[in-house]
Amino acid sequence: MTQGERRVRITTTMRATRKFVGLATVMSVIVLAWLAIHRTAAVAKESPLAMHCAEFAGTVLSPELIAMPTAGALIESASMIGATAPGNQQGDEYCRITGRIKALNASTPDIRFDLNLPRRWNGRALQIGGGGYNGVVVSGTGVMPFSPDRAPLAQGYATFGDDSGHVGDSSLAEFGLVDDAVTNFGYAHLKKTHDVALALIARAYGRPPQRMYFAGGSTGGREGYTVMQRFPDDYDGVIANSPALNFSGVRLIGVKLGQAEYGGAGGFVPPALLERVYQRTLEVCDRLDAVADGIVSDVEACRAHEAQIIDSLRCALHTSTHDACLTDAQVATLLVMRDGLSLPYRLAWDVGGYHGYNVFEGTQLTGALGLAHQAQRQPVPTFYANGYLFAQGDGYLRYFVARDADFDSLSFDPQRPGKYRAQLIALSGTIGSMSTDLSGYIAHGGKLITLQGLADEVISPNQTIAYHDALVARFGKDEVDRFMRLYMVPGFQHGSGVFIPSVDLLGALDAWVTRGVAPETLTATDLAAATNGRSRPLCRYPGFPRYVGKGNVNMASSFVCAQP
Repeated sequence: MTQGERRVRITTTMRATRKFVGLATVMSVIVLAWLAIHRTAAVAKESPLAMHCAEFAGTVLSPELIAMPTAGALIESASMIGATAPGNQQGDEYCRITGRIKALNASTPDIRFDLNLPRRWNGRALQIGGGGYNGVVVSGTGVMPFSPDRAPLAQGYATFGDDSGHVGDSSLAEFGLVDDAVTNFGYAHLKKTHDVALALIARAYGRPPQRMYFAGGSTGGREGYTVMQRFPDDYDGVIANSPALNFSGVRLIGVKLGQAEYGGAGGFVPPALLERVYQRTLEVCDRLDAVADGIVSDVEACRAHEAQIIDSLRCALHTSTHDACLTDAQVATLLVMRDGLSLPYRLAWDVGGYHGYNVFEGTQLTGALGLAHQAQRQPVPTFYANGYLFAQGDGYLRYFVARDADFDSLSFDPQRPGKYRAQLIALSGTIGSMSTDLSGYIAHGGKLITLQGLADEVISPNQTIAYHDALVARFGKDEVDRFMRLYMVPGFQHGSGVFIPSVDLLGALDAWVTRGVAPETLTATDLAAATNGRSRPLCRYPGFPRYVGKGNVNMASSFVCAQP
């Protein structure tokens, strides 16, 4: 087959499907178009794929295959990865495809993507989200975070991901200067990559996937909620963990936190004192679930002791040199994080701020993603030196909001943003997933699983809970229970913590979608190094694990899911 024969040509009748109306019909037309063009029955009989893997290389996909405006896509490489190839831990061979989706504007970065087509396909596809500010292609070949060892690709899923439309470390926000790159990062890359992958999967196997899933955490969790809200007919199931739903809100509270630490005298809380706060919390709250296991499980009961904990940590003489207690300025810094952010204006979807964190309920703030480790602010804040929340918020203000690399975030007032208010509001609609209108996804029959740590120090667990409660207020508890499961995990932080759960969420989602088996209490195995292998029940919100008073404290069977 020549290069010209491999080029995709779709008639102009496809153009009418490019609007966001009847997306299911769009996909049907796309698939039929592929099949009409590539009727290679003989090849299909010779191989599990409808064409040989290497023949994808150099293929150009027409813009009409993609429901959002692009200049088409180019397949840069395609090769079979052998079952015994170095680095292939999947146990079977698969076709690995890499490519890029071209923008209409030549100055807009391409969206780079990877697609993996297993020889033994289970008829399902899984799109995998990114993290932070993305910028690195999601390969789709590995094990899902906090899941059992067998990767989705090894289970027969066709997997794919992308870089969201720019190149760079996930901490870098410079691409915020490019409008189209911001739109791609916010939502457009998800649809564009989905449509390209769907067309290639249909071409490879001779039929589209029976089920299309999405899975991601943090930014990838936000992306999961984004596809449900914006492209509800494209997905049958979503796993969206620790979701950065209120993206602008978490960036603004990061700025407020940095201002408390560095904007005045004495606000910096050194790591030793942060650890003292954590240990005092354990002293008061660890046994509230009937066992001392290093985990604050009954967070609501612990919250009732919050005033007691804070008072026991205050410096009676308010001395700034004391190394075993908190000054008023240091307490004020921690209260900024606990209280969250309230705005006198509304962001997109009538959002009025950001919910606070469980600072005094078992959240450890000394890790790599915690609060600042240095008393001096760096000219360009870094995660470790100045704290993850502040460093990310500072970059957001510089490049997305002010669009000035020299902008001083310490001088910015989120409550009174002045000339930047309109930009803040616009960004919150582009990069954010706070809409509670999931009616399209519900009507489609889609399912959702969200898991998050109650000790998360990056994405507030209370923000995620508030969104769930807003869904209940809109649709009613019974309706929400029919399509959503929320699991809040005690002791789990943003990828670390004293309890790091391993649980097969993809298996639970697939059983729910394909067989109607709705997940209830699951069992999570701890991945934390010090306690690896112990287990706990993974309780549906608002439940939490409570020790029954007897039995092995390292076994989930010794716990029940209690209500706060």
